Amino acid sequence: MISQPNGLDLLLFLATLGVAAAMLIYARSRKRSTLPYPPGPKRLPVLGNLLDIPTSFEWETYARWGKEYDSDILHLNTAGNDFVILNSLKAATDLLEKRSAKYSNRPQFTMVTELMGWKWVMSALQYGERWRERRRAFAKYFHANNSSQWRAPQMEFVRKMLPRFLDTPEDCLAITKHAVGGMALSIAYGLPIRSSNDPLLDLVERAVAAVSDAAVPGAFWVDIFPILKYVPEFFPGTGFMRKAKVWRKMQVDMRDMPFQQTIRNMVSGIAKPSFTSTSLQNLDESRDLRHQQEVIQDTAAVIFAGGADTTVSTIHTFFNAMLSFPETHKKAQEELDRVLGGRLPEFGDEADLPYVSAIVKELLRWKPVTPIALPHCSTEDDVYQGYHIPKGSIVIPNVWAMLHDEDIYSNPSTFNPDRFMKDGLLDPSVRDPGSMAFGFGRRICPGNQVGLSFLWLTVATILATFDVTKVLDEDGTAIEPSVQYQSSIICHPLPFRCTLKPRSKAAEELIRSTADSY
Repeated sequence: MISQPNGLDLLLFLATLGVAAAMLIYARSRKRSTLPYPPGPKRLPVLGNLLDIPTSFEWETYARWGKEYDSDILHLNTAGNDFVILNSLKAATDLLEKRSAKYSNRPQFTMVTELMGWKWVMSALQYGERWRERRRAFAKYFHANNSSQWRAPQMEFVRKMLPRFLDTPEDCLAITKHAVGGMALSIAYGLPIRSSNDPLLDLVERAVAAVSDAAVPGAFWVDIFPILKYVPEFFPGTGFMRKAKVWRKMQVDMRDMPFQQTIRNMVSGIAKPSFTSTSLQNLDESRDLRHQQEVIQDTAAVIFAGGADTTVSTIHTFFNAMLSFPETHKKAQEELDRVLGGRLPEFGDEADLPYVSAIVKELLRWKPVTPIALPHCSTEDDVYQGYHIPKGSIVIPNVWAMLHDEDIYSNPSTFNPDRFMKDGLLDPSVRDPGSMAFGFGRRICPGNQVGLSFLWLTVATILATFDVTKVLDEDGTAIEPSVQYQSSIICHPLPFRCTLKPRSKAAEELIRSTADSY
């Protein structure tokens, strides 16, 4: 929630707010369309909908408003800033994909991009050549023809975490978090991970948590009134500047430290294959080398940060779902036993394990990691469904509402992979949640296939070798897991407990013998 000023803070804030709002409203009112805005809560004079904008579990509020106003598109205004909420797949497809030329830009949030310094990250860049350069660098390394470059470390980290499950089964959540972070660090930089308390993993976790909290629309006044960034730091009510300074250092260290370590390893001749080392070895000598290195550094940091946090959340949701829906757990194991015959799964088995694939699809749908997709920004005035969408509108896709749309998925609150199955195979007529979970149009997440491959292998391998079970209390009673989630740009389950038990002595021996090969 936005922290409310008081006393002198309130007086200063209201004075700044009044001046900024008047200026913004005046500028916006010079070109008013005769068409109405999309429906939304009634606006107050000057403030508009400033007091209406939710800053926690906003996807649920937006979905409720959509029903109240009987519209899949909503409009809010905060002192001159237009927000357009898209609650349906149709609206998102019509605007963000079919009209992508108008909706591929990103809004610039002052707190995140300017004060915290995340303006280099691919997802925050304006649509243009800087964004294209980083997108090309990413796509070149992660092309399907080069899948062995990144699937090998994925396989390694999945199989190396299995014996750790045997040794400390109740630490399964922490173990998977460590493995995912290690995999991202390896793919991005080729750097090893410490067995515990790895400083780079701790750094990226804190940096991503900070930007996730700060990126919530409306979380900080300075995003609504950018003029506040010019207020001296010693003024009352400028605590956001002190936060930004601490968070900025995290971002700088996360981007610089592993990149510089990789360069030192390359100079010493000990660098392992990775996105960074491979890309640096293939620099174009005829072009600006420093600029190329900057593109590689930016992209590597995105791989490291983006590849860890979102995947961890989905795997923890998997554990939660297996505890709450044991019939799904059993059905998947029956398929795995039938197909694998006692060996560990490999990427090539995916086509023969449709139910495991259905579980992965349902994980994306049931508890989406990013319930609100990163916002787009309209670059010109537009008209949709008879409504006026002003140039510069912040367009927010409500992914949660789309993935819980009863017209697409019946009983959406229930975890049910069978919704994707028909006659023992994946049903192509059912909408793939991935078409919504990873964003829209030209700004779709470029790493979706990389993340999905690791998620699929993790789910298949754990179910093939372990039973996911509830922890027992001192009296031998099962402790029911929490199914509550935090509210953030990237959502994680609130802490819960579970444990893993090897399915058989043969499974345990298979795990030990396989781990010895790494």
